[in-house]
Amino acid sequence: MYKTHYCGTLRITDIGKSVLLVGWIHKNRNLGSISFIDLRDYYGIVQLTFYKNNPLKEKIIKLGREFIIQIKGQVVERKFKNLNNPTGEIEVLVSEIKILNKSRVPPFLIEDKTDGNDELRMKYRYLDIRRNIIKNKLIFRHEITLIIRKFMSNKGFIEIETPMLIKSTSEGARDFVVPSRINIGKFYSLPQSPQIFKQLLMVGGIDKYFQIVKCFRDEDLRADRQPEFTQIDCEMSFIEPNNIQNIIEELICYIIKNKCGLNISTPFLKISYINAIKMYGSDKPDLRFDIRYCELNNFLKNSGISFFSKKEELIISILIPKYAIYSEIDKLIKYIKEYNKNINYVIWIKYLNNGTFQYPLDIFDKINLKKMVNSINANPGDLLIIITVKSKNIKNIMERLRLKIAIFLKFKFKRFAPLWIVDFPLFELDEKSKKLNFLHHPFTSPKDEDIKYLKNSPKKVFAKSYDLIINGVEIGGGSIRIHKRKLQETVLKCIGLSKDEIYTQFGFLLEALEYGAPPHGGIAIGLDRLISTITGNDNIRDFIAFPKNNSGRDTMINSPSVLSLEQLKELNLKFNNRGKI
Repeated sequence: MYKTHYCGTLRITDIGKSVLLVGWIHKNRNLGSISFIDLRDYYGIVQLTFYKNNPLKEKIIKLGREFIIQIKGQVVERKFKNLNNPTGEIEVLVSEIKILNKSRVPPFLIEDKTDGNDELRMKYRYLDIRRNIIKNKLIFRHEITLIIRKFMSNKGFIEIETPMLIKSTSEGARDFVVPSRINIGKFYSLPQSPQIFKQLLMVGGIDKYFQIVKCFRDEDLRADRQPEFTQIDCEMSFIEPNNIQNIIEELICYIIKNKCGLNISTPFLKISYINAIKMYGSDKPDLRFDIRYCELNNFLKNSGISFFSKKEELIISILIPKYAIYSEIDKLIKYIKEYNKNINYVIWIKYLNNGTFQYPLDIFDKINLKKMVNSINANPGDLLIIITVKSKNIKNIMERLRLKIAIFLKFKFKRFAPLWIVDFPLFELDEKSKKLNFLHHPFTSPKDEDIKYLKNSPKKVFAKSYDLIINGVEIGGGSIRIHKRKLQETVLKCIGLSKDEIYTQFGFLLEALEYGAPPHGGIAIGLDRLISTITGNDNIRDFIAFPKNNSGRDTMINSPSVLSLEQLKELNLKFNNRGKI
């Protein structure tokens, strides 16, 4: 038997017990007349004490950090208690000690505040996981998945696994592909999502499906992206958008209540895609703070004011509610001017509580400011920062500027601000190829009233789609799916796919839609993003046991790696005499 107790579970009620413990040496301190070892296991740390007359005292001097030892001893009450440690009221007087395994000196401190940088800790991830700060995040992730499974099961959903080796289809991002040894010259694709399979489950009569599933996308990486990631995948039959949105709102509230102790109001706010861009410069706005945009071209472009007359520029008002710190306005103006070189002109207007206006120059004297502020729903006490910006740069600039202003002004942010972005365009224009692509994916249903535009004016078509945003992070997205073959074929033709290409890629789905496919829809929630957002972290990697770095590499196991010549031959891949494919 290795142990009778866990290190981190011993308490004052265990005084007098003889215990057998195992763990890693966290610290080894020799104070002359007395020595201590902090012994750590999964559950916590306990202090081992060796007095001067203990014959083991000389032996422990040779024990290094992260050695694994087994000890036998007696639990006693500590004279000097450490109430910051759950085991701080007791210590263990050791009578026997055994080394189970030695350890090299770790390349960084196994402490919450470590001296290891990201690159080093990624290389030695198995050591990084020993730190409480990482271990507890993995535990938190486990607890969230338990909550999700319990909630979804109670709502009548069943979890079904879908295949990992599938067929490559057009879903937006690049596929990871796997060569087939048996089927020479052919390849599997790793799923970007279980999208088609969950739709086929609905055709199969599965009323409510969910899955916590691994997905793969070969795309450029950021702090909130990984080449392999996990999502909460859901699909339901015979639903409208509100049905799935209500369930997801309830799930999010249930998670936040259980893990954060907070109550979130429902229903979540809904904003159309077009209005989100106009009001916040983004289709994933952060509403933890109240700053919004309004376009003022109609009021100021033909006002005769030279600053606002350039055709290629947009005139935008940044509305900051109830702002009264006059001494900071000039600093704010300077900050906005310096934020981006494409912002050409910045001036402020203060809407005073008495209904009049204050501004630094007399250029607005001929403008009906009362009519202008009413049109943008400004209120007395609000501050308007008016800027001109080149229209081609507008989205990239304005999306980040709101957050930068809020931080600069030291706004107090709400803890959580969830909302739905709805009514997305079905297609978007690729700037390079000038061809239409799907804004979400090929199986999203167009709005009923827009189907008439598909053949001749596809840019006018809006989708039955919806994205869930929390604190400016896109947590997930979903839609009502196309459940009729003819409509699905029409939509696929809009992006230029030929009849043969449609049949080759999607023939099996089109055939399935002819066998009484029910109206259905669903959503996919990024588990990694959801957890990091709930905890207020920017980087999802800490919640993944073995993540990739920003180059898509696992520096711990050194992957991706080259294949041997024998492996390449088995896969029937062409290669040169140096082994390069």
